[in-house]
Amino acid sequence: MRTIRVETSAATILLTEAPEKKVRDRQTGEIAKDAVSGEALMTIGVVHIEDGESSLFKVTIPESGVSEGLALGSPVSLPGLVARPWESVFNGQKRHGIAFRAAAVTPAAFPVVTEAPAEDAA
Repeated sequence: MRTIRVETSAATILLTEAPEKKVRDRQTGEIAKDAVSGEALMTIGVVHIEDGESSLFKVTIPESGVSEGLALGSPVSLPGLVARPWESVFNGQKRHGIAFRAAAVTPAAFPVVTEAPAEDAA
């Protein structure tokens, strides 16, 4: 399936769930690994805020892409963020959604808010 690059330069992204190992098989506890590199994968929860709207979603990242110093509620950057539609059949029911993946998660700064100059009330 095609991946779609996600532009985040105008958004604020906040960490809502700390990084944890991505489980491939819940019955066996097998950890998901990157198909190419074999590296263990992690997931994080984020809120994406842009143009007064917000969305919660999970992002998969390679274990080596998790930066130190991440704090819940703090802004983060997701370099290389892409979205990929997926579809599967589970217990006879068709399911579909969008999976998000980034090359890394790093601490970021809150955007600088510039205020319009106040007008004189005279």
